[in-house]
Amino acid sequence: MKEYTILAVLSVFFTLVIDRALNIRVLIRKEYYIFLFVILFFKFLVNGYLTGKEIVIYNPVFFLGIRIGSIPVEDFFFGFSMITLTIIFWEYFKRRARC
Repeated sequence: MKEYTILAVLSVFFTLVIDRALNIRVLIRKEYYIFLFVILFFKFLVNGYLTGKEIVIYNPVFFLGIRIGSIPVEDFFFGFSMITLTIIFWEYFKRRARC
């Protein structure tokens, strides 16, 4: 079973649901994509090093086996979810603090 893949896809799905439910709409902002690009650049550096030097090794039983460079595609899904959820909650609590 590809648990890592399933969890990665679910994390993206719930991130999109939370963005919609809280009415933050971070995905329609130009600044978000600039920020995401910067994060992805550093992800390639750090995660690429860790997976390329086999410091971090993934069991192929648990993920699709699709890699971008040496990084499993699921890592990008989780990275998207972590970064996006952080921004969503930041914006949500900032908005609440103003009220």
